[in-house]
Amino acid sequence: MEQLALFTPAGQSKGLPKHLLDYRAALIEAEAGDKLLAHFIGHTPWKQTTQKLWDKEYLTPRLTCWYGETDKIAGMLPWTDELQAIRQMVEPVAGIRFNSVLLNYYRDGNDSVAWHSDKESIMGSQPVIASVSLGHVRSFDIRSKADHNEKYSVRLEHGSFLLMKPGLQENWEHRIAKSAKPMKPRVNLTFRLVI
Repeated sequence: MEQLALFTPAGQSKGLPKHLLDYRAALIEAEAGDKLLAHFIGHTPWKQTTQKLWDKEYLTPRLTCWYGETDKIAGMLPWTDELQAIRQMVEPVAGIRFNSVLLNYYRDGNDSVAWHSDKESIMGSQPVIASVSLGHVRSFDIRSKADHNEKYSVRLEHGSFLLMKPGLQENWEHRIAKSAKPMKPRVNLTFRLVI
């Protein structure tokens, strides 16, 4: 079933809850972002996982790879120089020291992530996640768990930074919807503190 973005592609939704999200364009300059995007696409050992839904397994519609302090999660790869450099840019803005990063590779408009919350117990009761986007602009949609009609969208531009603050994962869901429009590749880095 195709998911369509909830909002027009121009800008952020009015009334975006700033106490839950902090968006900053151009944390990474375009030329540096282009090089990083090409590097991650070409040098990351991407994996496509499966999910079980109603007793049937489906391929996750994107590729992923975990990096960080390898004693935290089984199968996590050690930090690369490129990831360490981006982490050093992100941590002062976020005000948190992150010990892992999940890379997501959206190859085209068919790749997506469905409505969900990142509430894994390994991140504590009020996780903070810092997201860096490289490549094609995609819409990051959020909706209230209590009222699905309360929803907003952020355009994640090439080189941009999005901080998901405490309270977002507990009370809201988010997604990157599929798109019927042709889309170029995008790599998203989500920095996390695994406890």
